[in-house]
Formats: sequence, structure tokens, C-alpha cells
Amino acid sequence: MAQEADRAARTALPGAVLVAGPTASGKSALALALAERLGGVVVNADSMQVYRDLRVLTARPTAAEEARVPHALYGVRPAAEPGSVFWWRGAALAAMEAARAAGRLPILCGGSGLYFRALSDGLADLPEIPAPIRAEARALLDSLGPHGLHARLATADPATAARLRPSDSQRLARAWEVWRASGTGLAAWQASGGAPAPWRFAAVLLDPPRPGLRAAIADRFAAMLAAGALEEVRALVSAGLDPALPAMRAHGVPELSAHLRGETTLAEAAARAVAATGRYTRRQATWFRHHRLAPLVWNITTRFDGVEQFSERGIADLLNFLRDSGLTTVSRTA
Repeated sequence: MAQEADRAARTALPGAVLVAGPTASGKSALALALAERLGGVVVNADSMQVYRDLRVLTARPTAAEEARVPHALYGVRPAAEPGSVFWWRGAALAAMEAARAAGRLPILCGGSGLYFRALSDGLADLPEIPAPIRAEARALLDSLGPHGLHARLATADPATAARLRPSDSQRLARAWEVWRASGTGLAAWQASGGAPAPWRFAAVLLDPPRPGLRAAIADRFAAMLAAGALEEVRALVSAGLDPALPAMRAHGVPELSAHLRGETTLAEAAARAVAATGRYTRRQATWFRHHRLAPLVWNITTRFDGVEQFSERGIADLLNFLRDSGLTTVSRTA
């Protein structure tokens, strides 16, 4: 009886769709196609597409695409102001509520498993960080470098250090701040969890073959260069932003910055950016293979380039899956 009551309570919750997959798999095109057919709002779940300074290098939806259906949380922060999963979750839940109030279906689109997990499962309320401790973390990062700070964190908070890459300076500094401010490691805080989102989710997971994905990454970066990616990075560098900021570590920014400093040719920078993106997609694919995004998941094992490249039967089957999930009623245009 208790299980049936819990299931009934969950069924009464509003529904949302998660569109997930590795970089360059076609998530944005699929989310747009679904939003047009289901009367949806596309809500950004990508940690880099929140920055207004990075429209080209993060492959944000174009102005024409944004005009076709409502979009939320794209280009809403300057590069100088770092976002976080904690900030994003609150903003995403607010955008989802606004979509529901407008009679639209929230369709969250991104490639970060951490963001999707935080959205559905909740996050612990982290302690306030005093300004002197923030300054201490920055000073340690400057003096020790990210690898040195990682080694120090491994002594103080080994559980959190084991989860972080030694090169991830932003998250290492954050972990150090939390441990110094509270005496409890970030991993322990996160394990304490938070309130799950009061929503029901179904997920669509894109999982294209590696060879095709590698080719798509290379083609997309070439298109980015043609669309002004180098000028975009030049503007960031000219602003004198801290290289440790998340926006300054977006794929392509470090490599093109090195080219602008005269340290490498443009062709070498492009090759390194493509390789780095490819390595990241492998980590994304590994996460998605080992974590379930939602109780119901529809897998697409090809790259989505738009409805004209994807069979109408495939779209119809996907819409039927979403309808049968009970999240939404398919619109008349489906």
C-alpha cells in the first residue's frame, strides 16, 4: 500500500524531459524538434552555454533557433562570473516552473551528468564561505598550482580529492574552501543529499558511434572557426579574465588562447581542441553508461542532425514513448 501511495504521489507531479548525450551528438537539434512538436521550452543544462561571451565556441542555439521555440538559461551570465551546479539547479527549477505556468513542457538539454543528477536528486546546502577562506584558496592555487592543491586536498579530504581531476583548478579551490569553512569535506556534504526535485522525468539519451562523433567534433570546430571562434577568444583574453574561470576552460578557449600568444599555429590549436573534446565525450559516455538518468530512458544510437536526417518513424516512436510515459500529451502537430 505504501509503495502504491508513493507511486500515485509521483504520478501527480508535473513532468519534464531530459535530452542528454555527449558533445556534438545533436542534443540541441533534438530538443528543438521535440519542443516544436510538444509545445515545450528548451532549458539549458550545459555548464558552458550559460555564458553570453561564448555563443560560438559552446555551439549555443542560434538566434533563429531561439525564435522558433522559447529557450531558457542560455547566455545568461558574463564569463567573469562563474556559475555552479548549485546556482544552475535553482535557476533551472525556476525556469521549469515558469514553463509549467505558461502551459509548456520543460525540455532540459545538456551533456553533464552531474547537472542532471543534481536536478533530480537534489543537493546539500553547503556552508557559507568567509572571504578570508576564499582568498586563502585562491592564494594556494596560485602558489601551488592545481596539482599541488590537489595533493594538499588529498591529505585533508581524500574522499573529495579522489573525485576530482588534479587539473580541475576551479573545483579544487571550491573543495578546499568547503573543507576549511566547515571541517567537513565536499564529498561528505554531497552525500548528505537534499530534497529531490518535485518533478517526474523521462530521458532521451543520444549515444552515437565513436567514429561518427569524432568526425562531427572536427567538422563542428572547423565551422566554429569560420563563424568567429578566434575573435570570441580574443575578446575574452583582452578582458584580462582569470584563466581559472570556468568560461576560460571551455573547449577551445585554452587552445586558441595559446595560438593568440604565439605558442602554436592555428591548425595545431584546432587539432588539440578537437582531441580534448573527444576525450571529454568519452568521459561523458562512461558516465551515462553507469548512471540512469530517469526511470524511463529512450536510447538513440545515431547522431541527430534534424528531422530531415532522422526518420519520421523514429520521431513518431519517440513521441509515443514520451506520451506513454505519462509526462505529456503529444500535440496535434506531432
